[in-house]
Amino acid sequence: MPDSSTRADPSSVALRRVDGRSASQLRPLRFQNGIAPYATGSTLIEWGNTRVICGVTIEETVPRWMKEQKVTGGWLTAEYSMLPYSTLERKQRDIAKGKLDGRSSEIQRLIGRSIRAAIDLEKVGARTICIDCDVLQADGGTRTAAITGAFVALSLAIKKLIAEKKLTTSPILHGVAAASVGIVNGVPLLDLCYTEDVAASVDMNLVMNSSGQFIELQGSGEEATFSESELTALLALGKSGIAELLIAQQKALAEI
Repeated sequence: MPDSSTRADPSSVALRRVDGRSASQLRPLRFQNGIAPYATGSTLIEWGNTRVICGVTIEETVPRWMKEQKVTGGWLTAEYSMLPYSTLERKQRDIAKGKLDGRSSEIQRLIGRSIRAAIDLEKVGARTICIDCDVLQADGGTRTAAITGAFVALSLAIKKLIAEKKLTTSPILHGVAAASVGIVNGVPLLDLCYTEDVAASVDMNLVMNSSGQFIELQGSGEEATFSESELTALLALGKSGIAELLIAQQKALAEI
């Protein structure tokens, strides 16, 4: 793998991405809201060839630890799973293994942290917001798609709670979206598909809110290092992509 001294400037490289995109271009994005009619709010996010159903349901209670510790307000939790047919080779269900695999556990905690940063749980009241993200098809970026779709599903659920007069005002503080970035063949790229992800020497996920603040950064070199200037380039790509995603979310919500 190339070291940071030999990596190329993306402006001087005739980059050929597998799907013909530029280095700073997102894959096509589409939301299909109301995909799960029994959920309080739901959407199918189609992001390139990655497809994730995000559904929100409401429980009129809070976890026992909140009651025992006399914590006021509500709670938000998330679950994430990849369906067996979401990948080229069948992925065994966690229930068949008797435990949640480490990757799924880490991703659902990330989703929960990210979406909790978007909402004032005090205003939710004594309720638990449950977010379920199920991957129908995986082609890279499933965690970023899950976070981006989960915010849309949450917004739809909150609208329904207000319409039903269970809430008087929206507890949502900011929009939240996430994007992946990475360095492939020496070039910083936005929104990696699977083949780019596995070839990346540096891989990073960014979660941000609509106020331009970072919620989470997850980045590492894959048997490689990266320089401060490369980190700056990756952050700039991620921020520009997330700005587009936030606009796409609002357009999807405006169609309701």
